[in-house]
Amino acid sequence: MSIIVVALLAVVIWGASPVAAKIAVNDLPVMAVAVLRTVLGGLAALPVALVMRVPLPKARDQKIVLALSGFCGFVAFPILFTTGVQLTSANHASMILASLPIFTGAIAMAWDRKKPLGFWWIGCAIALVGELVLISAIDAGPVNPPSLAGDLLVLASNVFASLGYVAGGRLQRAGYPSTGTTFWGVVIFAVVLIPVTPFVVSDIDVNVVPLAAWAGVAYLAIFVTIVGYVMWYWALGQGGIERIGLIQFLQPVSGVILALILLGEQFSLLFAAASALILFGVWLAIRAK
Repeated sequence: MSIIVVALLAVVIWGASPVAAKIAVNDLPVMAVAVLRTVLGGLAALPVALVMRVPLPKARDQKIVLALSGFCGFVAFPILFTTGVQLTSANHASMILASLPIFTGAIAMAWDRKKPLGFWWIGCAIALVGELVLISAIDAGPVNPPSLAGDLLVLASNVFASLGYVAGGRLQRAGYPSTGTTFWGVVIFAVVLIPVTPFVVSDIDVNVVPLAAWAGVAYLAIFVTIVGYVMWYWALGQGGIERIGLIQFLQPVSGVILALILLGEQFSLLFAAASALILFGVWLAIRAK
């Protein structure tokens, strides 16, 4: 039961990420937000990893998997996702992220060379139809309107996020701690991104950017990048990637609620219908497990 609770907490934390990203990119350059969330997360994670004496993986294959997990989770996903969020609404981004369990389960089964059951395919098909309806539903009104390009970028970011989750879950299952996967993953790629940081922040006027934008970056760097990842990798390793990964279908709930409260984003019947298709499709995939 504790595994489910930890996974749910991680999902709630991540559910707010589209809103935090939207608030940040409203006043900061996209690449600055994407890079700063990893660099600041790495700077915060390094002393914690050293104090806790979190070891680096020793086996060569584990080092490769750690690099894969870190690149997907802390470089590829933030860049694609943040760019997509700038071009679409937080509501759309939240619901598109609802398909993460399907991507995660598909990659995990391909990695293990498993064949999914028939209802899994049916669930995937229904969820993907819902995604197509959602992407075509440009109906959020004048505030933070969605776009096709933004929706597709968020959808593409799902692939990298899911691959990073599966790699991190494999490390946990192999006995490497989830804290190591998160802390050293973000530290390594923070070091990689530090040289480009001056270029992406050069046009920022600190005196003009509101506190809310910096708060959005801080939330993405600390809670989403560190706290959420530690909890999620631990839950994946303890409870199984295919099973726990499906809990992510609840992630859009907090995102949609916060988008309504903080951003004033409304949703229509078409948006609700598309969301229902996505969640129903993922639910069928869960039943297939």
